[in-house]
Amino acid sequence: MFIQVIQSRASKRAEIRQLFAEWAAQPRTEPTGWLGGTYGFTDDDQLFAVIRFESKEAAMANSARPETDAMAQKMMELTDGPPTFIDCDDVTEWLDGGSDDAGFVQIMKGHTDDPESLKAARPDDRIREERPEIIGGTLAIADDGTWVQTVAFTSEEAAREGEKKPPPPEVQEAMAAFGEVEFFDLHDPWFESP
Repeated sequence: MFIQVIQSRASKRAEIRQLFAEWAAQPRTEPTGWLGGTYGFTDDDQLFAVIRFESKEAAMANSARPETDAMAQKMMELTDGPPTFIDCDDVTEWLDGGSDDAGFVQIMKGHTDDPESLKAARPDDRIREERPEIIGGTLAIADDGTWVQTVAFTSEEAAREGEKKPPPPEVQEAMAAFGEVEFFDLHDPWFESP
């Protein structure tokens, strides 16, 4: 799997959401390798698009399509500044991965010099007992060590309740691998898939 993360300031929420919906609804006469995406806005108007592809080659081929270029141009017109792109061909799914049924999504972002330790720190099935509201997630790591973890929760209310529980010692120890982390909450996420 390959993940491309797009982040940009964007105050025109309704227009951007409509643009992504139109993009997802386009008829496709040939397979593009696009698996779907998780989208949302933070409280301070940052747009996140976490887009999944079968492979890096599929993502690059999709980017070369005229339809994709036209969509990207429209998105640039709607955002409040140039977007940043993070291309990640080192992707790990954990628990049930992402879910289009998530009521709340939290994105974590950071940098690592040790991707293997970061991947080893991902939650395993033991967390289901402690935090049943966590559906799963993806950990995507770029070549420069930038990483983005997307965590799907059943609801924000359940996620906030779960945060009140102290994590088991092994989870605390594993979290140290993540280093300095930025958190971005998508209170009203939406999902598109082919």
